Formats: sequence, structure tokens, C-alpha cells
Amino acid sequence: MQTKIIERYFFFILLFVTFVFSFLIFRPFWIVLVLSISFSIVFFPIYNWFNKKLPDWLSALLTVLLFIIIVGGLIFGVSLIILDQSQNVYNLFANSENNSLFLDSINNSINHILPQGISFNIYEKISNTLSIITNNITSIFTSTLSTLFSFFLTFLAMFFFLKDNKLWKRAIKIVSPLSDTDDEQIINKLSLSVNGILKGYILIAFIQGTLVSIGFAVFGVPSPALWGLVAMITALVPTIGSGLVTIPAIIFLFATGNIVGAIGLTIWGLALVGTIDNILNPIIVGNKINLHPLLILFSALGGISLLGPVGILVGPLTVSLLYTLISLYRNEFQNTNS
Repeated sequence: MQTKIIERYFFFILLFVTFVFSFLIFRPFWIVLVLSISFSIVFFPIYNWFNKKLPDWLSALLTVLLFIIIVGGLIFGVSLIILDQSQNVYNLFANSENNSLFLDSINNSINHILPQGISFNIYEKISNTLSIITNNITSIFTSTLSTLFSFFLTFLAMFFFLKDNKLWKRAIKIVSPLSDTDDEQIINKLSLSVNGILKGYILIAFIQGTLVSIGFAVFGVPSPALWGLVAMITALVPTIGSGLVTIPAIIFLFATGNIVGAIGLTIWGLALVGTIDNILNPIIVGNKINLHPLLILFSALGGISLLGPVGILVGPLTVSLLYTLISLYRNEFQNTNS
């Protein structure tokens, strides 16, 4: 009996130590793994379509190549445009006489409201904001070798997650101490959450940001791609969303004398940018995520604060997993009591 107890303690100590070392080994690559798993889930229907006529390996390869062309090319092209525009936008604001008068009036109004001894410099705030955006984009491309290696690992992991999807799902069920039914429910819930977040909220935010960029370019707002990126981020805010960017832009156009552009941008914002969310959200997202938009916003912002850009995905996924586990616990608890 004593020997069995010693064996059991030794086993759990060995298991814990091995788990810790395994975690440390995989820790540098967990962001790559999260992204590759998420994109594999989103692109799985395309893989499934290829797989009806082609072998597993070829279907996975074609899906990954399609992902590289669509997502990789889009991110690279948009980032270059934003990087170029962000370097010039502050000079545009600072050097234009009308813009300077407008910004000076805002500066004076704010300083007039603030208590004595506290000063506000709008030029400094604009410069700092643009600096943060530029530095974050630049940092991705300055470490070129590291970025390329991470991209390569993401593509490679996607290939194997798609090709061996049944094997991975079976392995999760074997390792998990939960019942296969609970495992299946968790996997399905997380798959729906990934699709809802990437296809839904992030895709809709991207569409809104693109529409804002087009509207700004048409109606004469400087650096439309840069402000489109900002609108993409603010689109995650419930109710107001991209209005946090379009409303100041409309005021800016009125203040600089571009009345036609201001009216046109107002119509564009109300008729298209503001309504596209209500049209696409039920179609794309539907009931995939049973989380309130406010929870999604805070989990995304908290994820970004903790983990960087990848946190916009990991944050809502973590909260969604917590919601699923609580639901499972409640069901099990109720069944046990009944």
C-alpha cells in the first residue's frame, strides 16, 4: 500500500515537472500556435471543399497558399500604405494654415476649461498617437527575419492542423479528463467563437475601416488609410464604433471650409458605414458568440494590453471558453443534484 502511494506521488510530481518544462518549451511559439489554429478553423470550409476531390496534403497546401495570397498580401499592402501616410500626417496638420487655426482653437478651448496649472497640447497628443501607430507597424517590419520565421511557422502549423484535423481532435479527447461529449461541446463552442470573432467582429471592423478610408479619400480628409486603421479599432466599441473617427472628421471638414465634403461624409457615414454593422452582424456572427458586445470589447482591449495585437483574438476566446466551462459546470451540477 505504501509503495502504491509513493508511486502515485512520484507520478504526479513527474507529470507536473514535465508539464512545466513543456510549457516553457512551447512558450515562445504559443502565439504562432493560437493564430495558426484560429486561421485553420476559419479556412477549414475551404479545405473541406478541396478535400472532396483532392488528397488531404494537397487540399491543405492549396488552402494555406490561398490564405497567404489573401491575408498576407492584404496585411502587407495596407501596412505599407499606413506607414507612408502616418509619417506625413502630422506635418500636414502642423503646416496647413487652416488646420493650424482649427487645432489652435481646440487647444485654447480645452486649456480654458482645465484648472490652472494644467496645460493641454493637442499637437503633442496627435504626434504621440501617430508615433504609437507608426512604431507598432514599423516594429513588425524592422525585425524582418523574426517576422518571416513566425509567418513560416504559422503557415507550416496551419498545413498540419488542416491536414491532420481529425487526428488533433482525437488527441484532445484522449488527453482531456472530461467526457467526450463535454470535449466535443468545448471544441464546437471555441470553433464557433473563432469564426464569430474573425469572420464576424474583426471582418466587419475591417469592412467599416475600409469604408471609412474610401469616404475620407473621396471627401478630402488627409491620410485616409491611417484613419481607416483607427476606425477599424474603434469599430469594436459598441453603439458608437467608427463614429469616434468619422464625427471628428466631419467637424474638421466643416471647420476647414469644405462644406460639400462634410455633408457628403455625413451621408456616407450614416447611410453606409453606420448601417453595415447592423446588416452584416446577424448574417456573419448570428448566435456564434453568446457574449455581450461590451464584454467582447473589454476582453479584446484587455487582451491587447496583456499580449499585444494577438490579444484581440485571444481575449474574447478566453472569455468565451470561460462562459462555456461555466455552462458545462452548471449542467453537470444540475444533473448531479437532480
